[in-house]
Amino acid sequence: MNSHHHPSGLRRRPSTRLRRVAAAGTALLLAAAPALASAPAAADEGGGDTLTVALSQQVDSFNPFTAQLAVTTNILRHVYDSLLTTDPETNGPAASLAESWEASEDGLTWTFQLRDDVTFSDGEPLTADDVAWTFTTMMENEAASVANGNYVSGFRSVTAPDGHTVVVELDEPQATMTSLNVPIVPRHVWEPILEESEGGDSLAEYGNEDFPTVGSGPFVLTGHDKGRSITLEANPDHWRGAPGFDRIVLRYYSEKDAAVEALRGGEVSFVYELTRAQATALESAENVHVNTADGKRFQAFTVNPGAVTQDGEEFGDGHPALADRTLRQAIAMAVDNQEIVDKAHGGQAVAAGGYIPPRYSDFHWEPEGDEAAPDFDPDAANAMLDEAGYERGGDGVRVSPDGDRLKLRMHVHQDRPANVNAGLILVERLADIGIEVDNRTVDPGVLSDALYAGEYDLIFTGWTVNPDPDYVLSIHTCEALPTEPGTMQGDAYFCDEEYDDLYEAQLAEYDRPGRAELVRRLQQVLYREAVVNVLAYPNIMEAYRTDQIASLQYEPAEGGNIWGQEGYWAWWSAEPASAEAGASASGPSTGVWVGVGAVVLALVAAGGFLLFRRRSTMEDRE
Repeated sequence: MNSHHHPSGLRRRPSTRLRRVAAAGTALLLAAAPALASAPAAADEGGGDTLTVALSQQVDSFNPFTAQLAVTTNILRHVYDSLLTTDPETNGPAASLAESWEASEDGLTWTFQLRDDVTFSDGEPLTADDVAWTFTTMMENEAASVANGNYVSGFRSVTAPDGHTVVVELDEPQATMTSLNVPIVPRHVWEPILEESEGGDSLAEYGNEDFPTVGSGPFVLTGHDKGRSITLEANPDHWRGAPGFDRIVLRYYSEKDAAVEALRGGEVSFVYELTRAQATALESAENVHVNTADGKRFQAFTVNPGAVTQDGEEFGDGHPALADRTLRQAIAMAVDNQEIVDKAHGGQAVAAGGYIPPRYSDFHWEPEGDEAAPDFDPDAANAMLDEAGYERGGDGVRVSPDGDRLKLRMHVHQDRPANVNAGLILVERLADIGIEVDNRTVDPGVLSDALYAGEYDLIFTGWTVNPDPDYVLSIHTCEALPTEPGTMQGDAYFCDEEYDDLYEAQLAEYDRPGRAELVRRLQQVLYREAVVNVLAYPNIMEAYRTDQIASLQYEPAEGGNIWGQEGYWAWWSAEPASAEAGASASGPSTGVWVGVGAVVLALVAAGGFLLFRRRSTMEDRE
């Protein structure tokens, strides 16, 4: 893919808009199941060019300090710039508000030089003081640390010696310093909000819906009609250049099939998270391009080894036998991940081994040889259980040495076909080793409640993995256990001293190969302990209308996807299609700017040091 670079390092797209961002009140379209349109309609919402995205997940909050769900963090990355972002070509760190950065020899002092041409959408300049205030607020206010507090846990101080320099002092080396994909907010807007929220105590309840919001990103959030739509207006004065579309409207559809039909009929521009059947059906649709990318999510099920708080308080009603690693390993050994790929995903996935998808080759790990890993082997699983004293009853169901019948509850998302299908397979395969499964396909909210109450035995889960895996690794540290029932940060009640030591070591390791080896060892521990059991890495399937979108940027550029959490490249770069040329367009344009010019250190990171109350429905996480 070719790149065109402006001599200054910026691509400045000629703006078709001479106006400022419109105030709240932009017309919003209803999200009820729509009738099919005979011609594209997405360009008519409020005048100008509109890119319409079919949405299913409700937002949790537009407050960048507290928003946690994937859909919200994706939206907010278009509204608030961060110090650094992700290069869409390489998935490595790239310049954003900071155009250069350097670390001291001991790795404890980081200096960021900011751009001098950034303004917020209300016209006020963005300075180093805004950056320092954002990070310091996260450090000092627990409510402000909910979403991204993991980034600042190891910060000692953040100062602004001048208007364009930010200095971060660390307590110890922190490899995530070259990610810092944290929304930077305007101090002049948020400081009064913090003061009005009783010293920040009620900040967690503040939804940030005083539209239009004030940020420095390429779009401005101008409206939210709950359950119907969300509207973003282009920021024509964004320092990277004006977006190609005048606005983005995210329109809600309660059923994905209805969203697919809306795309087919031209009522929406883009649909993501397609099933194999939906993607196949759209491949022959006129003016629709289907993109299939390597997966960055994983599908998994976790085993309840015994819900416990950080202080050792036991709660919930998980099956007591699951505290036995031998039983957990036998469960993992009974499941053929390739069968999950073939039958549950229709072949549109990769059978999993380690925790990190192969899309991130540096950190991916697969079990090889004798690594104490529970590979698929039902005969060996049965032999293990026999030897451990799990005798079969008259009905073929085993009983633990303590006399507990092995009937396990399994919670599965009813709204995810691949999970429903995988759950049916697990029922059959666990029966092969003498375990009866009570298969509960439930609403995601019911599943989440069961998780946080510790009232489950097996439960389906999934996470999106960022280019740096620190974040998803941190949710399995002992500090991610709940401080009290209902406050856990991850999706498994896992606590292991060896794992914690390896986790701390990888976070402090600036050498990429050395850090990658530590991350692989972390995955070996997870695999061995068999609490978190990864099944598959589903392919990403999404589609857009080529008569509405002429070109856009994939992340990464080669074989990547469109919808994601790394940055804002796709929607910032998207160009509207003309009536004449749109129908022939497909895939990313060779003229889309992807250079981000900056001094990029050979230090890689993108994750977190410590998580703070990541409570949301499973499969909605980042």
